[in-house]
Amino acid sequence: MFDSLSERLGTIFDRLTKRGTLSASDVDEALREVRVALLEADVALPVVRGFIDSVRGKAAGQDTLRSVTPGQMVIKVVHDHLIEMLGTEPADLNLIGVPPAAVLMVGLQGSGKTTTAAKLAYRLTRRDKKKVLLASLDVYRPAAQQQLANLGEQASVAVLPIIFGEQPIAICRRAMDTGRREGHDVVILDTAGRLHIDEALMAEVAQVRDIAKPTETLLVADAMTGQDAVTLAREFHEKVGVTGIVLTRTDGDARGGAALSMRSVTGQPVKFLGTSEKLDGLETFDAQRIAGRILGMGDIVGLVERAQDVFDQEDAEKLTAKMMKGEFTLDDLAQQLGQIRKMGDVEGLLAMIPGIAKVKKQLSQQQVDSRTIARQQAIISSMTAKERRLPKILNGSRRRRIAAGSGTTVQDVNRLLKQHKQMSDMMKKMGKQGKRGMFGGMPASMMPPLMSH
Repeated sequence: MFDSLSERLGTIFDRLTKRGTLSASDVDEALREVRVALLEADVALPVVRGFIDSVRGKAAGQDTLRSVTPGQMVIKVVHDHLIEMLGTEPADLNLIGVPPAAVLMVGLQGSGKTTTAAKLAYRLTRRDKKKVLLASLDVYRPAAQQQLANLGEQASVAVLPIIFGEQPIAICRRAMDTGRREGHDVVILDTAGRLHIDEALMAEVAQVRDIAKPTETLLVADAMTGQDAVTLAREFHEKVGVTGIVLTRTDGDARGGAALSMRSVTGQPVKFLGTSEKLDGLETFDAQRIAGRILGMGDIVGLVERAQDVFDQEDAEKLTAKMMKGEFTLDDLAQQLGQIRKMGDVEGLLAMIPGIAKVKKQLSQQQVDSRTIARQQAIISSMTAKERRLPKILNGSRRRRIAAGSGTTVQDVNRLLKQHKQMSDMMKKMGKQGKRGMFGGMPASMMPPLMSH
């Protein structure tokens, strides 16, 4: 998400920072280009207009133009206004009150509501140690209730038993009663969606809201919604009363305008981003970090947090100690590759590294993506235990056998072995210099291998 916007803004700001001095007309020209970039990213026109007007006064002011680095000052003004537009503080879920707290999931059909309900239940259970009950009120979409039951089972979260023929209002009452009786902290109600907004949908959701009295009503929207995001957000907010927004499919090539528009239209915060199809693929929305990503500043904090979620600290420290001595086998590399895949989509991870946009072309030539990692894992799996321990014995015939066994080429095998050697040498060198950490405090063994050469 935000890739194209980030690229466009990066080009505009690069030109500004290369100039020693800026005139008011230089700033105006840059802001005109920013305006076009935002519109092309599907940000709604009224939102763009308000954003540019609020930025213009400060960016073209004397304090900015006379500063030592006027180009950097303009970027700071844009950055600060982006944060203001997206919401200054990360917004937590409101679960205050007599339990069970009801969380109402609303949105159009196909927005990812059911999957998001399960992800939220998984997150509340794992991170916040809450006892959660999931309930599907979608009696219209075939197998919708069964889908939630399956996801609940995967997440090890209780799901309200399905009673065939029961209607949404009755399901809602039964869910809240069950939640109270069985001592649940939270009841997540997955309401039905439609392919478009209609009166029947809104009336039903409003009835459910009146019965459940939710502490949170989360509007789930596909990040690729584009310009329709404004209408969707306004309608749901006016008829139901939205308290937060969850954007799904943000790991795709969405232009990202929906995030900027919906927050502005409803006045309610974007609370979560759906980053993958996996149950742990739900990320807290942090305006400061997202603004950083949009402006190509990366999100190193988010990257470290993801690593900490996946990597076992004790294993990481053991591996770091081995690597510092230069004892880094192909088995260790395979383990690291597996952990990188657990962290999520590789392209998404790379986007979190500051300045990555500037080397995007080189990375695409190197084909740094999730498929590359899968191929590398296959290559290592095709080796014998001895070969993984002693890569020096890998002569031409062994490499041909490994390539055939893994469905790759000898060049792929050679590339992997070269990468392993470079990593091993680099770590040995670092060990001699006595450096114990990298990547802003992330242990060396947590550093993604694809980022190390």
